[in-house]
Amino acid sequence: MKLGWEGEDEDARAAARAAAEHRELRARQRGEAIVLGNEFAEVRVCRVDTRNGARLLIESPKSGQWVALCPYEVEALTWQNPDTYSALIGNPYAPLITPEEET
Repeated sequence: MKLGWEGEDEDARAAARAAAEHRELRARQRGEAIVLGNEFAEVRVCRVDTRNGARLLIESPKSGQWVALCPYEVEALTWQNPDTYSALIGNPYAPLITPEEET
């Protein structure tokens, strides 16, 4: 007997798509990666080239999570205040705004 959950196949397909996208981005890395860390976290940052221009690939080796940001999204980080980052850190591994809140 195999245990499963509703939407398991959809989750598996989404995970496979994300893994393929991540492999493709890593294959397009330019230059050396920079690793930043302290007692709380470690991240790997590198430039990747895409068909839509350069992106900053930020990876968390510990969690396996990653994001690729365009220059405009990186610039948007500079517009934030410390409270924004406190809110992000206060809710780890979850989005600050959920899809239900976007509409």
